[in-house]
Amino acid sequence: VQLVESGGGSIQAGGSLRLSCVASGYTHSRYCMGWFRQVTGKEREGVATMDGAGTTRYAEDVKGRFTISRDIASNSVYLQMNSLKPEDTAMYYCAVKTTALFCLAASLDQHDYPYWGQGTQVTVSS
Repeated sequence: VQLVESGGGSIQAGGSLRLSCVASGYTHSRYCMGWFRQVTGKEREGVATMDGAGTTRYAEDVKGRFTISRDIASNSVYLQMNSLKPEDTAMYYCAVKTTALFCLAASLDQHDYPYWGQGTQVTVSS
């Protein structure tokens, strides 16, 4: 399984970015997928996840600002980030959980996800 993220960058507070993640190496399309972020020196935290039925889950501090979506046909997952704040600055990672062919109730716990991308940096300046 390979995950490749893109779309990160530097932006001023209040701006928007859209992260993309393309997955390969598997054919089933109803896995749980999600976005996580990590600041140096801190634990990786869940930002947004989506299960095989399309149900989403968000961290409290991004609700109303971030939107996760996926394109099953291309095995891709996206994170639209609006109204960005300096505290959103982090390395953002895409992850997939392949332990169930049809995954329900995607958690925000990084330990539930065995496969990860290399990450894409998001830097928000004030």
